[in-house]
Amino acid sequence: MHDTRTSSKRAASRRARLTTVLVLSASALLSVAGPARATAPTDPLPADIPDYRAALDLVKSADVRNTVCRFLSVPVPQGDGAGTPQPIPDKADPCEGMPAFTVNDPLALNEITPGFVAGTSLPIATEAVKLSHLVSALNAPVNGRNATVMLAPTQGGGWHLAAVREGDSDATYAGKATVGTLVFTEPQIRGWYQLRLTTVEPLNDQARQGLDGRSSVSLSDYQKLVKARYADKLPGSEYDTAGMSSGYGAATKTEDASSTTPVLVGGSSAALALAGGAFALRRRRNTTG
Repeated sequence: MHDTRTSSKRAASRRARLTTVLVLSASALLSVAGPARATAPTDPLPADIPDYRAALDLVKSADVRNTVCRFLSVPVPQGDGAGTPQPIPDKADPCEGMPAFTVNDPLALNEITPGFVAGTSLPIATEAVKLSHLVSALNAPVNGRNATVMLAPTQGGGWHLAAVREGDSDATYAGKATVGTLVFTEPQIRGWYQLRLTTVEPLNDQARQGLDGRSSVSLSDYQKLVKARYADKLPGSEYDTAGMSSGYGAATKTEDASSTTPVLVGGSSAALALAGGAFALRRRRNTTG
């Protein structure tokens, strides 16, 4: 009997220590995962974004501004079909005649990791989510339209322009992160969530549906949900190779992507992505809850 009681106490002690480790690990990450903004040159750079100064310089550059102007210079193709490619006007000054605008400071766009989905990673913030891209919306609509600049990490360090997207929902949700919380996305359903230590809360309708209508779940329970949804859809799977596993990659090459003529192709919700030296406007879902 004494041995049984001793073993039970030891097991309970191990469980308590594991719980403490999980909470402390989450707290350590969330303590630096507030809004990733540098509002003034003297402000400290966000600790959760590597090479942030380079990203900030990039979104403020003339090249990015000109790309945004090219994107906004052509009306978004309407309809459900791919539509007819529309050439982007080739002007010496792409922003000529457009209202003044600026691109906001970059924000972290985090998404769930393959290991978390597969169930091979612990249900803690440091292993559940990763920094995927940076997003920067415009400071104000231009001719009734808004746009979001998306940066992708460059191999070896730094960032490069990956896309310009219609609307500002990505940046709006990314900006909801506060000190002590982490915002992340489940890109397959366009669900946005807020993580408070080890509690997951939905931020839009897609996320609420992803939690089966619950107002919050533990990170461990959320892992069970996404494992059931995507364990057979990880990188290398048939689902992945069909190009359906993420909404964040650069546009797949269009038939004339080798052309040097920028073109717009897509539906009413689209993204200008850099592919093969050409611009291609591709359809994407961009909904908010």
